[in-house]
Amino acid sequence: MQDEVARIVLALESPEVAEEVMHFLDRSGRARVVGTAVDERQLSEAVKQLEPDAVVAAPSLVPARGELDGSALLAVDTSQSVATLRRALRAGASGFFLWPAEREDLAIAAGRARPAFDAGSADQARVVAVCGARGGIGATFVATHLARAVGSAKDRRCIVIDLDAVFGDLASVLGVTGDGVRTMCDLVPLGEEIAAMHVSEIVWRHPDGFGVVFAADRDAENRVRPREDHVRAVVAAARRLCDVVILCVPRSLDPIARTGMDLADRVAVVVGLDVLSLRGAKRLIETAELAERALVVVNRASRSDVTPADVERALGIAPAAVIPADGRVGSAQQRGRLVPSRGRLGRQLQRLANALIEERS
Repeated sequence: MQDEVARIVLALESPEVAEEVMHFLDRSGRARVVGTAVDERQLSEAVKQLEPDAVVAAPSLVPARGELDGSALLAVDTSQSVATLRRALRAGASGFFLWPAEREDLAIAAGRARPAFDAGSADQARVVAVCGARGGIGATFVATHLARAVGSAKDRRCIVIDLDAVFGDLASVLGVTGDGVRTMCDLVPLGEEIAAMHVSEIVWRHPDGFGVVFAADRDAENRVRPREDHVRAVVAAARRLCDVVILCVPRSLDPIARTGMDLADRVAVVVGLDVLSLRGAKRLIETAELAERALVVVNRASRSDVTPADVERALGIAPAAVIPADGRVGSAQQRGRLVPSRGRLGRQLQRLANALIEERS
């Protein structure tokens, strides 16, 4: 069983400071110190033997880049200088923290290294893009509830990435508010250097177990928006952190949307039981050249002149899931919650999640 907190190896020169940091991290509930070191040799040995999630160390004790066996590095010192910052950067530190002034930030960063999203996974996650045949069809609903279903299937790990920086409403749907939420925009300055460790630091964790990477903050007009190369780097990194990556694709077929669909192993096209929706789905599948990668998800199914059988006749693809209309959806979304998974709605999404996982195995 995985630890619920991050496992830390601590390496500081001052025994007094080391004891303070160790007790603080252990009490924080975010991390647990499993080993200590007082020089580079001891630190290297501790990392090899204990395989921690992160190393909290003074820059003067940090070995060269690549000698921490994949553990995240958090540099800590009681003072800050150009020399210590340069050494921390050369060693690949993901953060520099002054003790004790920035101890809360250190605890948060240490907690983010916990193995719920382990960057050491050798397998590449399956990528599923979710897009709507038309606006308001419920693509975000399908993406979020599918993520929960994936997590319920043999404890698989899932990350949802919102690619819609203009109309993306994933944060609102999940009830996430506040200025402290990080987004993909925070990774843009890293360019091609975006790695799994960086993505894990901006993942927001939903109470139901899946992770979320939010799109750009729509209120920050002056922030640089992610480009296609940023999206590719973020998705590639996320694939090292979980079993299934779900992409919320923008409504229009812009370069970001096309990039998301190009990266996907499967593209879930969400449709309703109406003629306009089926026409939109057909255009989308043909224009984006989805061919055999497309699967169709019928959402809000109810009595209608159009039936699931008509969907297969119109698109040439049998629906992979038919999610019934549910009166609880509107109320739940208003409160920023997911709909309870019991009933036919939950069974259809669980069946879809199981099918996607089985395709990969």
